[in-house]
Amino acid sequence: MVFLTNNHPVFAQFQKEEKRIRVSQPSTRGPSAFIPEKEVVQANTVDERTNLLVEEYSTSGRLDNITQVMSLHAQYLESFLRSQFYMLRMDGPLPLPYRHYIAIMAAARHQCSYLINMHVDEFLKTGGIAEWLNGLEYVPQRLKNLNEINKLLAHRPWLITKDHIQKLVKTGENNWSLPELVHAVVLLAHYHALASFVFGSGINPERDPDTSNGFRLISVNNFCVCDLANDNNIENASLSSNFGIVDSLSELEALMERMKRLQEEREDEEASQEEMTTRFEKEQKESLFVVSRAFDDDIVSTSDVSRYIEDPGFGYKDFARRGEDHLPTFRAQDYTWENHGFSLVNRLYSDIGHLLDEKFRMVYNLTYNTMATHEDVDTTMLRRALFNYVHCMFGIRYDDYDYGEVNQLLERSLKVYIKTVTCYPERTTKRMYDSYWRQFKHSEKVHVNLLLMEARMQAELLYALRAITRHLT
Repeated sequence: MVFLTNNHPVFAQFQKEEKRIRVSQPSTRGPSAFIPEKEVVQANTVDERTNLLVEEYSTSGRLDNITQVMSLHAQYLESFLRSQFYMLRMDGPLPLPYRHYIAIMAAARHQCSYLINMHVDEFLKTGGIAEWLNGLEYVPQRLKNLNEINKLLAHRPWLITKDHIQKLVKTGENNWSLPELVHAVVLLAHYHALASFVFGSGINPERDPDTSNGFRLISVNNFCVCDLANDNNIENASLSSNFGIVDSLSELEALMERMKRLQEEREDEEASQEEMTTRFEKEQKESLFVVSRAFDDDIVSTSDVSRYIEDPGFGYKDFARRGEDHLPTFRAQDYTWENHGFSLVNRLYSDIGHLLDEKFRMVYNLTYNTMATHEDVDTTMLRRALFNYVHCMFGIRYDDYDYGEVNQLLERSLKVYIKTVTCYPERTTKRMYDSYWRQFKHSEKVHVNLLLMEARMQAELLYALRAITRHLT
């Protein structure tokens, strides 16, 4: 597979010799409410590469808080910024203002005021019509028609069918071409997943007087970014570890021991296909009980955000619902990113497939061979458990994966965190972030968030691209 390089012609036109970077001043100390400022600042000071990347690929010319936190993993940051820059600024089926408005619609599904404010600003700078910012009733019908797919992608992507695709691409004045629709789907999935990263990493609001060109900055009363340090009434019981009350050091040692034991068991015997299926179903059922009591109430969206969406009360419901008919599991082998999604997205929206593929591979394979204070550790097993647990919650199953490993490797407080960040990101709190892997470095927890973000984006894309493939066949 060929990856784009910095010298690729699609980027050449945007390389500039001089471009000043503004470093945003957050309204509270540091770019994150969860991570001590000095840890992020040290990373930015050490790595000059981050500044060069921002010069080349930032649409705002600003070293924003997301970029500062992601710079703890500079290698990944390059893949992220290049793919985001491509979908927002390079040649593509959609006009520039449309791209930013779609980002606003996506972020609004999770009440992510941070991303909404950022793209309101960019929307206006790229020539967007200010009236559209008053709400969906002011936008063209074809943009409004994205509401349903935005809603399903964000919360229950398994419900997307070829009928949804056909409605959007049917002939008529408000229809979408397939390349336009793929561009829109990529943007929606990207910004749903990025909202997970924003809330999961406690990204602080930018403090910048010219943001939004005079438009009032949106805040979300119930779960505002600036309130992430609060508990937001999540039950204490949900955060208790199922390994008993042990100090964080012995938690780490216990995890290392389980990894070692699983590796030995893998080499000794291989589970039957029937046993693997049973373990997947068991893990799916158990995920029903992760923080379910804490999230029974519907989220009531505030008017500032709900102007960009319809049906604000629609949210995530567990794929394997208790007492309901089972939806067919998405068998990953039947429709994979590598064999199906990649080629389709690349065919309809040139080169984005390469960039996304590079980003997925980068985050999945990223390792420093460390775990907290331990060095020379193979963390492949742990990374795969994190990625596959997200896909499990979205009904995606890998035939060759033993889901028993998820239960062995991911303690309850980590599962609570993963499910919240992935399915209800606006409800993430600092207490959740602090409650798992207490001996691990903040950079390692940011790595977890990058894995969750990319796993979520890939899950959304798989469902949407499968529906487009079915429409085409």
